[in-house]
Amino acid sequence: MPARSCRVTLRDLDGIDHTVPVTASTLYEAVALGIAALQGEEWVAGIADGPNTVTVSVTNVPVEHHVTMKDFRSWLERPPRSPRDVAQRARVREILGLGASHAV
Repeated sequence: MPARSCRVTLRDLDGIDHTVPVTASTLYEAVALGIAALQGEEWVAGIADGPNTVTVSVTNVPVEHHVTMKDFRSWLERPPRSPRDVAQRARVREILGLGASHAV
């Protein structure tokens, strides 16, 4: 799947939305890149978890996706069903600095 330019918006613990540009091949890769870009930034009051929604807007086509952090984490920990799933999850874990099967 070709990489696409996207805008990822996450809400921090203070309820403030933060948007970062990323280039990703999949929806969950975009979510992971957005999380990685904002984690540890002093102006971000931590990233809200659970039902917090991450918005991914593809910039070259008018598409916008909404993913809850709960669904993202569930996808990341779910057993892969194909070699493609294995590769996608490994890429996302790599982006987040996680080992092969560590929780986010």
